[in-house]
Amino acid sequence: MNQSDKHYLKASELIASIIKETEKGYLGMPQASETAVLALVSGLHLLIEDVSGVGKTTLIRCLAAASGLELGRIQFTPDLLPGDITGMMIWEPSSREFLYREGPLHHQFILADELNRAPARTQSALLEAMQEDTVTVDGVVRPLPSPFFVAATQNPAWYAGTYKLPESQLDRFGLSMTPGFPDRETEVRILSEFKDKKAVHQVSRVASPEDILDLRSLIASVHGEANILDYAAALAGITRDAALFQSGLSIRGTQHLLRAAQAQAVMQGRSFIIPEDLMNMAASVMRHRLLLTPEERSRGVSVSKTVDELLKRVPVPVK
Repeated sequence: MNQSDKHYLKASELIASIIKETEKGYLGMPQASETAVLALVSGLHLLIEDVSGVGKTTLIRCLAAASGLELGRIQFTPDLLPGDITGMMIWEPSSREFLYREGPLHHQFILADELNRAPARTQSALLEAMQEDTVTVDGVVRPLPSPFFVAATQNPAWYAGTYKLPESQLDRFGLSMTPGFPDRETEVRILSEFKDKKAVHQVSRVASPEDILDLRSLIASVHGEANILDYAAALAGITRDAALFQSGLSIRGTQHLLRAAQAQAVMQGRSFIIPEDLMNMAASVMRHRLLLTPEERSRGVSVSKTVDELLKRVPVPVK
């Protein structure tokens, strides 16, 4: 085993360690924990949508605790203002000048809780932060901490008091998921183990901010052959060609698909992408970005099922 292979093996072991530690507080949902960790280590912001009370916030808190990143929580409400998130200029009587007071975005790991309970103007305060890792207040661009990561929860659209996330906001999220309910055995474990303590207290720090930055750098270096890049473009292209969606996957979405596949490869201890990496991550990258046409929605078809069926039509490259 050469030195390069050892780097990827060590990175794979660290990712597995973060997943295992996260699962100590978020029981019985290994796929959800894995997706959340892959989002963090690849630098792809995460959107979790589900009904209330299934552990969306718990998962994010456990991931933050395991990763060693500084957590900042923003509870989105209808009366929240953009300045409450980004920070604002405050008059300081003693110095007789306006001084910048940092907002909660100035943390490494942001929990944006119930994001779709705030109106679009407030939601949009996240756009610059998620794309550029900066905030602009009073014309001054200010950098955010590094590494920077946003994990947001949202309630289903049919919940009262929710606002639809704009397409530009959704496209900033690299991965999304809907965890669902645990099975009965897991629910019994939750009732038994966490009846008198919080789940996050079961989780220990197994990584550091420097570890996360190193993982992101290594993931970005994972190689994709020309046929793999062509396959990624083909997967994106079929969503644009099919008359099923109002618009297909964006270029940013294709880039996120490739980065997610790179993270999947490193999790497996590889320095190169295989087609299965793209296939495994495609639904998580696409489902929140694609909007079915009114005709398809009237037929009761789901985005996830439609994406799965479409991707099967794309020929898988062979070595």
